[in-house]
Amino acid sequence: MPKVFPFKAVSYTGAADVSHLIAPPYDVLDLKAKERLLKGHAANIAAIDLPHVPAKELGPPETYQAAGDRYRDWLAAGTLKRREKPAMFAYRQTFDFGGVPTQRCGMAATVEAVPFGPRSGGGILPHEETFSGPKADRLALMKATRAQLSPVFGLVPDDSGAATRLVRSVMASRKPDLTARMDFDNVLHEVWAIDDGPTIAAYQQAMAGEDIFIADGHHRYNTQLNYLKDLEAAGPVGPEHPARRCMMVLVGMSDPGLVIGPTHRVLGGMQSYSIDAFQKAADPFLRLDPFPGDLHQLHAAMAKSQGVGRLAIYDFASRRGMLARPASDDPLADRFAKKPAEWRTLDVAIVQHLIVEKICEPALNAGQPVRWAFPHSVAEVDEIGRGHETGAGGGKGFVPQVAVLVRPTPLAAVRAVSKANELMPQKSTFFYPKLGTGLFVNPLE
Repeated sequence: MPKVFPFKAVSYTGAADVSHLIAPPYDVLDLKAKERLLKGHAANIAAIDLPHVPAKELGPPETYQAAGDRYRDWLAAGTLKRREKPAMFAYRQTFDFGGVPTQRCGMAATVEAVPFGPRSGGGILPHEETFSGPKADRLALMKATRAQLSPVFGLVPDDSGAATRLVRSVMASRKPDLTARMDFDNVLHEVWAIDDGPTIAAYQQAMAGEDIFIADGHHRYNTQLNYLKDLEAAGPVGPEHPARRCMMVLVGMSDPGLVIGPTHRVLGGMQSYSIDAFQKAADPFLRLDPFPGDLHQLHAAMAKSQGVGRLAIYDFASRRGMLARPASDDPLADRFAKKPAEWRTLDVAIVQHLIVEKICEPALNAGQPVRWAFPHSVAEVDEIGRGHETGAGGGKGFVPQVAVLVRPTPLAAVRAVSKANELMPQKSTFFYPKLGTGLFVNPLE
């Protein structure tokens, strides 16, 4: 893998419990959520990390300048402080997943920022496509703050389990240095600073030769590469410049707490949509079975189903639900014969390339693009369907028409598709829980 380093992190001072100061990642927050965080404490990291709402597009220049000024003011006032000695940070999240108490453990470190793709000794491998708007927003913020505010979530194979055992041994040896619990999701965050040479060296050795698969934060990693590219265009950038390293939380695929949730789709704004028109257009491609229950019951029935492309369709206007499956077990083979089977049979690939591109756009929207929202829970699907804005989309200007519920993307598929140097559709995975923002900041100056 690219080299892994300790770093002189910037963090909050004066408290071991920073529950009121950290935030979820910018891309799951809306304006109401940001206001709620700032009501809890004016120095919450969301005041800097989310200068413009929604963060799915570039905002006014003055919002980013204000964020940069605020970041430097907090440093000057001592609200934030940079460590004098480089460190890595063991990071544990304790949460419930499907009613089961779970702990996911990883290591926060900086990683050599190299272009995406396979490399001798290990590379940085993406697994899904990205949008241009969030990258423009994040780059403007990085230029204004000259800091990486939120870590990228990286997965490493760790087949031997050496890295995972080392991280968990640190956690078992002493109490954490920093804790937080956000009421957004009731996840407990715990951090152990590691600045002794032998432990750092042992972790670096455990990571030698490993690929890093980006689990969450593709836009943020792209932003780091673009930031470095802009610096290089302006003049020489030394080999030890902080911008050559990207802050990541690295979790071994052997960690027992690594779980994936679904990212559903809500489609809207189609000119000729009705559920009857959808069924007619879908007839050559999908087998649709009416389902008598409500949205939650529909999801539960779909989640238990087995086989390729088992999906659920829910029409908001009529509140009718259907269980769906492709007419073929390999429905994308004719268009994407060169793609690996793991890619062609992904639920999210079938939604995008069969339901949207073969059914919705040509038959229901005069060949024009369909508008999307990407909720992670059935409750969020329902909220968007009622016209409300969430961190996953919806709200003013979005007309929700139909939801497509999907199962979680299997971890084995993420690994197989990334290894094949292919990309899944946008929002293919939801690694739960999200990493906290504000526990550590990576200064780039």
